Amino acid sequence: MLTLGLAVLLPAAALIIVNFNQLRSFDRNKVLEATIHRDFQEVLAITEKKIDKKALTMVEEARDVFPSPDTNTQEKEANLDALLTRSPWLTHAFLFDENGFVIRSQPQQMGDKYIQNERERLTEVFRGWFGIDGKSTVEMLHKKTRPINFYPDHTRRADGPAYLLTAYFVLPQLSNDRVVLGGVSFDPSYLKGTLFPQALDEQVNQRLGDQSGNQVAMIIYPAEYEGRGEMKPICASSGWGEGKPEVARKFDDVFGGLALGIKFQGTSVEAIGRTWMHQSFFILGILSLLMIGGLVLTKHVVSKEMALARLKSDFVSNVSHELRTPLALIRLYAETLELRRISTPEKKQEYYRIIRKESERLTALINNILDFSRIEAGHKEYEFRETNIAELISNTLDSYRYQIEQQGFAFAESIDPDIPAVRVDREAIARALVNLVNNALKYSTDEKFLGVKLYRANGSVKLEVSDHGIGITRREQSKIFEKFYRTGDPLVHNTKGSGLGLSLVRHITQAHGGDIAVESTPGKGSKFTMSLPLTSGQQTNDPASSGTSPS
Repeated sequence: MLTLGLAVLLPAAALIIVNFNQLRSFDRNKVLEATIHRDFQEVLAITEKKIDKKALTMVEEARDVFPSPDTNTQEKEANLDALLTRSPWLTHAFLFDENGFVIRSQPQQMGDKYIQNERERLTEVFRGWFGIDGKSTVEMLHKKTRPINFYPDHTRRADGPAYLLTAYFVLPQLSNDRVVLGGVSFDPSYLKGTLFPQALDEQVNQRLGDQSGNQVAMIIYPAEYEGRGEMKPICASSGWGEGKPEVARKFDDVFGGLALGIKFQGTSVEAIGRTWMHQSFFILGILSLLMIGGLVLTKHVVSKEMALARLKSDFVSNVSHELRTPLALIRLYAETLELRRISTPEKKQEYYRIIRKESERLTALINNILDFSRIEAGHKEYEFRETNIAELISNTLDSYRYQIEQQGFAFAESIDPDIPAVRVDREAIARALVNLVNNALKYSTDEKFLGVKLYRANGSVKLEVSDHGIGITRREQSKIFEKFYRTGDPLVHNTKGSGLGLSLVRHITQAHGGDIAVESTPGKGSKFTMSLPLTSGQQTNDPASSGTSPS
């Protein structure tokens, strides 16, 4: 048990403690929340990159068909109008060169006052800017891998505040020393209703495909609202609801002034972390209980094996004594007779009787051991044949009658002579009866009584062996039929025995299709009842069915 504790219990306890401390550390340091936040930051960075890439691609497509500056003003305006007509996602387009600044708006929106105000504001901003810093702006753009820059601004439309993004660029077909700049402005309604929703929904759906956990929602909103109690999104994915994002990220390159936000739908990172911790502690507790249960079960099995080993050791000791005693007596009396020290015939007859009795006792013990060995090996076979069981029981008792009377027992025998023949193994049934009788003789103290009764009842043959001996406690009555088991009564331990007798009785009874039962009260004696089944034809004449009872 000490080895079990050191080899299993200590490592198991150490593992439980380490896991518990690790979970406590996770709880204190918010490791799970930090991991989710890093994952959210990565999602936002990927989303921003995809939106930026889409916007840059659309600007490059417009730039590639931009009108040449080497035409008159009317041609420039016509070409810009054609560009806007082909690109309904653009609201304004303009061209700046040595001859001045030309700007056009969507032809079908020319009458909108908000569009007119935007055009006037863009004219004021870019005409003045390019007129002063046009050359340095061109030089700066030519140094970039993609010679495009963006100018974010806030505007108004009929439905309220809006976000206006303008891209300006150099024309790739011109030489680097010419100060020529083109530009286009994205339609705020297109950004709000098409570009942003498509990007957010694509990312949210991708997250749903990657994992089966909590669903996320995303939002794009003006960065100026960050930190405020209010949150007025430009665009939000389905399931956003109310509240602030768990993690936010500002656009760096293209959509300046805007921010991306992300959170879980219907829950929070903190709540998920708390739930995960509770589940982890619960699982750790279950595993701990299972581990403890396994250790307890192991202890029980080991203890049982140790007890069985002790019983086997006691069995060897008891059997050795049981064999040695009759052998010593047989040798002693045989040598006495051989040396002719006994002169009277009566004394010789007594010695012969003792030698025979001890030989029978030795034979019974050896037969028990051999039967047990065959049963354990699964080789025990029974020879069933029609037998007059009343005669069998009577003859067996006759051979033990002298021993019973010599030990001072009052013997009551009641055998029903009308019991029909039963298919049994004669030797096995006789051995079962002998074991029951021997137990009654060995474990009776003051009131020495032995009763044997054979009768028919309830479709079976009943063989009862009763005594007025030490009795058996109720707790031990279910164990006495186990191999090697001996009760805790001091008389039992002071009386040598193999612990196999009742185990063999049960096996013999069950092999005959019957059962063995015990009724006992400590200090008042015991009654063992073997039940052997009759055939269906024999059961019709059962006295129990006609209301009679055995005497």
